Amino acid sequence: MRYWTAEMERADALIYGRVTYEMMESAWRRPASGEWPDWMDQWDIPFAENIDSTKKYVVSSTLEPGEVDWNAELVRGDLGQAVRRLKQQPGKALSVGGVTLPLALADLGLIDEYAFVVQPVLAGRGPTLFAGLRERVELELVDRQDFRSGAMALRYRPAVT
Repeated sequence: MRYWTAEMERADALIYGRVTYEMMESAWRRPASGEWPDWMDQWDIPFAENIDSTKKYVVSSTLEPGEVDWNAELVRGDLGQAVRRLKQQPGKALSVGGVTLPLALADLGLIDEYAFVVQPVLAGRGPTLFAGLRERVELELVDRQDFRSGAMALRYRPAVT
């Protein structure tokens, strides 16, 4: 959780598709009581506080403007134009999450950096990251962090060719 908290601190805003936004909101939005739920461990709280307060953009053609809150703004229309506008705003960075939206942004050449955490687990099923990517993207490793669990955090940038 410390790794993901630090990752979130590198960004001024998060950009999610509807499904990821709704999933993250249901888990990490501060309850109206102001108290974090009992299931949350102490090490979850810095992440929860960070994601709860961070600006979010939600890409969706099915949600209506009044259906997003939690520091969120709905993004509609041409995805490429919308994300280019967001990237031009002053600040640190945008962080994208999910499966479908990162694929669309990779296809548009709008991802400047990729962060992956590789877990020592073979799942055998589930969504495959970047399945259907139209063109191959060569990446250059810029950072690596090893964890006691055997997981590795890898950061890549598109290679300059």
